Amino acid sequence: MSLAGKTILMSGGSRGIGLAIALRAAADGANIALMAKTDTPHPKLEGTVHSAAEQIRAAGGQALPIVGDVRIDDDITEAVLKTAGEFGGIDIVVNNASVIDLSGSLDLAAKKYDLMQDVNVRGTFMLSRAAVPVLRESANPHILSLSPPLNLSPRWLGAHTGYTMAKYGMTMATLGLAAEFADAGIAANTLWPRTTIATAAVQFALGGDRMMKVSRTPEIYADAAYAVITSPSAQRTGQTLIVEDVLEEAGVTDFSGYAAVPGTPDDALFPDIFLD
Repeated sequence: MSLAGKTILMSGGSRGIGLAIALRAAADGANIALMAKTDTPHPKLEGTVHSAAEQIRAAGGQALPIVGDVRIDDDITEAVLKTAGEFGGIDIVVNNASVIDLSGSLDLAAKKYDLMQDVNVRGTFMLSRAAVPVLRESANPHILSLSPPLNLSPRWLGAHTGYTMAKYGMTMATLGLAAEFADAGIAANTLWPRTTIATAAVQFALGGDRMMKVSRTPEIYADAAYAVITSPSAQRTGQTLIVEDVLEEAGVTDFSGYAAVPGTPDDALFPDIFLD
């Protein structure tokens, strides 16, 4: 399948993985609505919702930048209505917006705990739910959340309990929607990488420039996401997918081109969290 003429509503997407997914879809001629807070340049982070829209158009897609907060119900409703009004429907929802804080339970600020729950869990559920009535009208509707499989190993449950709950909450919301709306033909899956991805979140939360050098580029995530959302919704739903597994299933056997530093061997890359 192609994403030509298909419409994606994404939370976040001003930079990093979300933008890479949007640009991959834009190459097909997709319509992409980005709901993000970044209206003006951040002092430390590149990209705004407007600059992302410019890149999407340059890549061959149609773009609708929407300044909004996934924590605010009115913003979610407006984003769904604007997207459907501009492009005539919604085919895909990508829950990309996420907050990370790997602090231990005693060090995690209450406000940051609430922020992770509001953006990661509630935002995923509310945006997906708001789009369901429009997704029902799509010929191949998908919900894709960028969250990990549910790994109940004490290693991960106890590593950063607040963040773990928030990311697993995204996954549980997505799997729940998959079961609830299976009869409507709406696919809902999650996607997570085996290695860290060279994004600002990894740079600031996991270890600076050193981590960036032992990570893969966001394009590997984008290519796997493309494979998922172009697959028939009736055949792939309710799954917690791994980026590399999806690509191998699609026939990709060489991941060397995705290394953030060309020539870095696979065994030197840093494994992402939540996967044993």
